[in-house]
Amino acid sequence: MHEAAPPPTATHSPVASTVAARPWLSFLIPAYNVEGYLRESVASVLSQADGNVEVLIVDDCSTDGTKALMLTLAREDGRVRCVFHEKNQGVSVTRNTLLDEAQGQYFWFLDADDYLAPGAVPRLRQIIDQHAPSLLMCDYLMVREAPKLKHRLRGDLRKRTFKGPKRQRITDTSVIMAGTFRGGQMHPWSKIARRELWGTDLRFPPGKHFEDMHLLPFLALRAPDLWYEPEVWVVYRQRQGSIMHTLNLRKADDLAWAMTGLREAVQAAHRALDADATFAWANTQARSFIGAARMAYRFDPLRSPEIIAYYRQLMEAASPLPVNALLGAYLRRGWWARALRLRHWLNRAGTPPKAQTP
Repeated sequence: MHEAAPPPTATHSPVASTVAARPWLSFLIPAYNVEGYLRESVASVLSQADGNVEVLIVDDCSTDGTKALMLTLAREDGRVRCVFHEKNQGVSVTRNTLLDEAQGQYFWFLDADDYLAPGAVPRLRQIIDQHAPSLLMCDYLMVREAPKLKHRLRGDLRKRTFKGPKRQRITDTSVIMAGTFRGGQMHPWSKIARRELWGTDLRFPPGKHFEDMHLLPFLALRAPDLWYEPEVWVVYRQRQGSIMHTLNLRKADDLAWAMTGLREAVQAAHRALDADATFAWANTQARSFIGAARMAYRFDPLRSPEIIAYYRQLMEAASPLPVNALLGAYLRRGWWARALRLRHWLNRAGTPPKAQTP
């Protein structure tokens, strides 16, 4: 399915042999047509990493100069290792190849057009040496490739990944899940996990959008402990061609589906989540439903009632709370606007859109 790059030159063989033995950390970088960004991304890692860190890049059949650049980077530094898909298979399969090929004790995904903030790796190593958590979360900074005036006025946005205790080892599953859902940042590149947490079975769903939103709650559920470091470790570049700039009905379908299976996973793991975690989960599920319903109405208004009805079925099957219980919880918290918004889109199911007047 894929081929590995040739080994690095002999001048880097001491580093390469150390990495091959047992790297403490593997950076996992999926690559597709990122010739203009990849060097900056890799340099942000290598400039602060020790010799026992692996940078693994998997190319998904790029059509620009990405493959040549990857080979150059591997020749320049023995910590860089490259794998090339024989056919284009999408980001989920590329990430799964990275998980299968990585050799490190900890895995940290990094998109090829993003980069690390200075000091991130040394601080991560310090936390691991002192506390050895199974899962770590960090904050990130979002910068836009083509910001609008409103973005320029607001400035770059710092995103808080976890809303809960910070700089301490958390072992309560309910606290881990509640903080993860409240943070709402279901991105693999703000999470660093032990390889055992991924195992051989936890993998991204091929052919799906919002694949990280689907998978990350499962990863958090598996974690026996978590450390949240409230510092910016990743700079996320939002490009014009990102998923949020190219929405369509198929992506709406995947968003509505994204949290399918989690309810069964919680039951199978015999993890009883408290009321706080259950509400945070149900709220996240409802927000996904609203987002998908809005897209359905935007892209196919005539068929949107039946589509939204299907999305509602998915939500009700996956949510840990019945719809009426969630609406009641909103009202008890004084979240009137959120309750009205959810009820509005629930009522769209089965209701044909109004005819447009000429």
